[in-house]
Amino acid sequence: MYIRIIIKIIFCRFRSVNNGSGYRKGKTMSKIIAVTSGKGGTGKSTVCAGLGYTLAKQGHRTLLIELDFGLRCLDIMFGLESDIKYDLGDVLSGRKSALDAVCQTPMANNLSVLCAPKTLTSVTAEQIVDICRSVKKYFEYIIIDTGAGISSHVFDIVEQANLILVVSTPDPVCMRDAGLMSDEFYNRGNKSQRLIINKISKKVIGEALVSNLDEIIDKVGVQLIGVIPDDFKMTVATGKGNPIPTDSAALKAFDAISKRLGGEFVPLTVKTA
Repeated sequence: MYIRIIIKIIFCRFRSVNNGSGYRKGKTMSKIIAVTSGKGGTGKSTVCAGLGYTLAKQGHRTLLIELDFGLRCLDIMFGLESDIKYDLGDVLSGRKSALDAVCQTPMANNLSVLCAPKTLTSVTAEQIVDICRSVKKYFEYIIIDTGAGISSHVFDIVEQANLILVVSTPDPVCMRDAGLMSDEFYNRGNKSQRLIINKISKKVIGEALVSNLDEIIDKVGVQLIGVIPDDFKMTVATGKGNPIPTDSAALKAFDAISKRLGGEFVPLTVKTA
């Protein structure tokens, strides 16, 4: 089943030059993107991984900052579990600078990760701002993988982003929670929001949970930027820390969303299994 949707895009351009170090110093400020959801289990971290991977493959210097303290997973997704020497906890404690704690992924040269600590750690929005400020010269995109849930802690951190990506699945609870979270962002003056619908399949569209994609968009109340199909190949790749197969339907969807983030017009065509 194919669904074709024309959506508006976000237009932004970046240029960068090499500063002679291991990282590039950009001429313009990084675009900070917060990826969030009202409910856990929406695949928020997978969305971060997919966007980071495709942005890097397109040539953009990209940094993922993981804030799911005590429950980190990006190290496994990118096959870095044994390579992480330092994490965000070392940065927050002052033991390491943010740039020193960043780990470059082997599957994409332009992609780096700052993993969450394995233990619970307190953090403030001001600390995240300081971290982003200290590394923004070296990355075109900084993607913040927030913790799930509705709390003042999440809202304060997300407020610092240039763009908020709200992730929802067709599940009614996910849609309601995503809508509540988005409403709070709007109430706080954060109007730069886009919706990513994740885990789409033919079984849930038109047959089980929702009648069509418009129903999800209307319930969440956020403009759509992309739809990610439920893809077993993506699940296996991120679970084993392997590169995402080029014939992955989810990878193609992430690639399209990444291009839209860069200002490219890409019609949205969804293939559901």
